[in-house]
Amino acid sequence: MRFTKMHGIGNDYVYVNGFEEKVEDPEAAARFVSDRHFGIGSDGLILIQPSRKADCEMEMYNADGSRGKMCGNGIRCVGKYAYDHGIVSKDVMTVDTLSGVRTLKLTIEGGVCTAARVDMGAPVFTPEKIPVDIAAIADPLRTTRVDPFGEILMQTEIPLADGSVMKGTCVSMGNPHCVVPVDDVDAFDVEKTGKLFEHHPVFPEGVNTEFIKVLDRTHIRMRVWERGSGETWACGTGACAVACACILNGWTDPSVTVHLRGGDLQIEWDTEKDTVYMTGPAVRVFDGEIDL
Repeated sequence: MRFTKMHGIGNDYVYVNGFEEKVEDPEAAARFVSDRHFGIGSDGLILIQPSRKADCEMEMYNADGSRGKMCGNGIRCVGKYAYDHGIVSKDVMTVDTLSGVRTLKLTIEGGVCTAARVDMGAPVFTPEKIPVDIAAIADPLRTTRVDPFGEILMQTEIPLADGSVMKGTCVSMGNPHCVVPVDDVDAFDVEKTGKLFEHHPVFPEGVNTEFIKVLDRTHIRMRVWERGSGETWACGTGACAVACACILNGWTDPSVTVHLRGGDLQIEWDTEKDTVYMTGPAVRVFDGEIDL
């Protein structure tokens, strides 16, 4: 299998050109190539496929082989691959995902794509659409409010299996997220607590959990535990969810810089259009060929 390894601020995936070759068992391939000791090493596998709806399709698999609906960092790299390899020859392109078609505005420098601004679509706050099982929350009505965006689980108290209780704001950006403020992001045990959130009965499809610290009105620090992959250096949909949660809670302005372990993302929520824009780099690491 021929592949290209790429990353968006440290969120790395193995990319395969589905226009030229077919991966027979992508779930098993994702598990194999993602292994950082015996494989290539990545947060998952992304196949760039032909699409009848868009310029191409992003078929995404997490490191454990599970299918992912959307990846903000991954889709920027899809845009870079498509432009650099001649699949598209324009700086505005569309990518089909399980969360819908997304539009990318590519930054072209020296004939190659170096970054992209992605229209990530509208955030979703309705519990059953995230999905969140509010029946599994002890007192959801006390921490739920209704406003123009619908019923929102803001700063909801979620009891964890270790006996602790943490507050989170739940939102979907094509995949489920829970945004949890903590006092010290760097010192926080993301692995221990992330696992407790990922498999919590409140989240029937699992959840990506963002542990954050608001630095000021335009800057947020974040670490993320992604379902199916563990802690990653960055999560684009997670950064969008964080921005929306912080804006709703009144903590930040509508345009913020989110500082992740792998770098920074610029996130803007245009509430009039009800769409979120994410801007960040896309980087090729190396090309290769591997026997599956």
